[in-house]
Amino acid sequence: MGISFTLTDAEKNFLSRQARMSIEAGLVGRAVDAIPSPSETLDRQQGPLRRHLGAFVTISINNALRGCIGSIVGQEPLYVNVWRMAASAAFSDPRFPPLTLAEWRSNVELDISVLDELTLCPSPEAVEVGRHGLVLQYQNQSGVFLPQVPVEQGWDRLAYLEHLCSKAGLPKDSWKQPGARLFWFEALVFPA
Repeated sequence: MGISFTLTDAEKNFLSRQARMSIEAGLVGRAVDAIPSPSETLDRQQGPLRRHLGAFVTISINNALRGCIGSIVGQEPLYVNVWRMAASAAFSDPRFPPLTLAEWRSNVELDISVLDELTLCPSPEAVEVGRHGLVLQYQNQSGVFLPQVPVEQGWDRLAYLEHLCSKAGLPKDSWKQPGARLFWFEALVFPA
């Protein structure tokens, strides 16, 4: 395994600007005719900005989660996906009210996680905390955690799997059950 793409500092900066512009447009109620696309210098042939990669945008205020929305599998170019996920994290995360301008002007931190391809995990014992993000599917329920979550929470592998089950609304040992499907992925995470 290993991440199948790289992002240059310029590409990360572009994605960071995308996320921030998307949120700022939503805060002032400004409709955008077209999502800004990468400049010719950034737009590498078959480069990651045009690949259909999954992405999550995480918003924190004073180190507390304030919104996190993403797509596990990209359905559109990465730069478009980041734009949409930033707006969703700010205004459509069902766990929180929409982000306010006052909050935005406070100590807001953004992180972007760009996900590589989702594949079937060969064995739960192969999961490395901090390296692998996980998706559990079982009994028409699913849950996902980004690779950084178990590190932030101080979980070992077993706790990671049990919390994944809980997030999916399942008993904590559901990952062991016949028919449970565990997928893994790696992600490139950077501050926006």
